[in-house]
Amino acid sequence: MNAPRTRVQRRPVHGVLLLDKPLGLSSNDALQKAKWLLRAEKAGHTGTLDPLATGVLPLCFGAATKFSALQLEAPKTYVAVARLGQTTTTADAEGDIVQERPVDAVQLTPERLAAVAAQFTGAIQQVPPMHSALKKDGKALYEYARAGETVARAARDIFIHALKITKTEDSEALPAIEIEVTCSKGTYIRTLAEDIGQALGCGAHLRSLRRTETGGIGLQRCITLAALEALPEQERLQHLQPVDLLLQGHTPITLGAQDAARFLTGLRRRGTWPDAPAVAVYGQSPRALLGVGHVHAGELIPDRLLSPLEIQQILEGMSRPS
Repeated sequence: MNAPRTRVQRRPVHGVLLLDKPLGLSSNDALQKAKWLLRAEKAGHTGTLDPLATGVLPLCFGAATKFSALQLEAPKTYVAVARLGQTTTTADAEGDIVQERPVDAVQLTPERLAAVAAQFTGAIQQVPPMHSALKKDGKALYEYARAGETVARAARDIFIHALKITKTEDSEALPAIEIEVTCSKGTYIRTLAEDIGQALGCGAHLRSLRRTETGGIGLQRCITLAALEALPEQERLQHLQPVDLLLQGHTPITLGAQDAARFLTGLRRRGTWPDAPAVAVYGQSPRALLGVGHVHAGELIPDRLLSPLEIQQILEGMSRPS
């Protein structure tokens, strides 16, 4: 008989873990592993990275899950390597090769690569790949693709904030380009690499992808799952960032005790604040995040609130010795 599995005793955990996601794990696999390591009751991620991609993946725990959508909207920066001369069914290394063309490396001058980069910078349109989780008639596109079907997809508006293309070689010493791109939500880097390869006249497919920044959060602040697991359990929580890490673009407003109590019940408050589309609201004593809202015509209007229990647990965690 198998020995009974040890039940993990979950606990309230509030904050953001900045994870450097490893190769081969889905975002959800990485989330579940981190959730287990922290023994957290509630967790969510801030947008998926493919199993073949690595890099910055903020994971939200407890109260932070209420603000995870903010990172979904944030610009993201990637460094990718695309092999030239081959296109595949999936636009990346997992697919079958569908076309091979010669690569004239001599023609890949810095000037030509800069000109192609300019074509794909700013507001552009992109047709989502068939191998994606987007849905058509309630069914994911990749399900159609696996059945050998191709369905019409409308081009979507995206924005490329910055794009740099340089000549390199991939891990097998074949001609490749390195793509460094900062882009809007909804950008498929596989498709961008494929489109750049088409513009270069030789085709391309993605070989590696690493997210280096999301919403101003860079790799230097991240920890790997292996490093987290190697720590004594009591030290793992020290790598959690405060919930309001996700609110860096919000204007802070601090309320006195009476206004804070009313705000937490969902009531609007009047004051001399200037109009602001996004504010982070704090209680004064003790200083604690209460939630987010917006200000219009002198009214502070709640949008998303923490519960009194969440606030109490966060304060207790801050006062607990390391």
